[in-house]
Amino acid sequence: MSLLDLILIAVSLSMDAFAVSICKGLSVRRVTPRHALLCGVWFGGFQALMPALGYFLGDRFSGLLTRFGPWIAFVLLAIIGANMFKESFGENEHLDDDYSPKAMLPLAVATSIDAFAVGVSFAAMQVQILPAVALIGCITCVLSAIGVKVGAIFGDKYRAPAERIGGIVLIFIGLKTLLSGLGLL
Repeated sequence: MSLLDLILIAVSLSMDAFAVSICKGLSVRRVTPRHALLCGVWFGGFQALMPALGYFLGDRFSGLLTRFGPWIAFVLLAIIGANMFKESFGENEHLDDDYSPKAMLPLAVATSIDAFAVGVSFAAMQVQILPAVALIGCITCVLSAIGVKVGAIFGDKYRAPAERIGGIVLIFIGLKTLLSGLGLL
């Protein structure tokens, strides 16, 4: 597998995390480097961890994750997206600017489940896993940090409509993951 192939895979895997990072950027009035770093580390870390797990544990858990992973991602993203959409209509809007592990873990897991399957395919193709997961993690980290800033830029003026759109996007990402996992896309 060429370096270009790995970069394209990394960018593709990071798109869900990038979209969720934009939504997280909408949630704070003033973005700090800490916000971007937290999103980058959570999403980049899980995007690196999941293909590594897929590579080493793929035979044992690939069937289970293939069967239930899309449903888990769909449920997590649909709940988060629906809540975000609902809160955008509130008059005294309380921003969900929670970047704690309790808030970030479900997002990181939901956006990285598809990376497990990539890890299983890496094992089948005998890809050198350490450089591959390092590249995937770094690219996702950088794009997620950028996503937080993008969300914050649009958030000040367009917060409520952007949160509605962000909530809908999260629901559709979950739906896309579910349909792909079921073989319908």
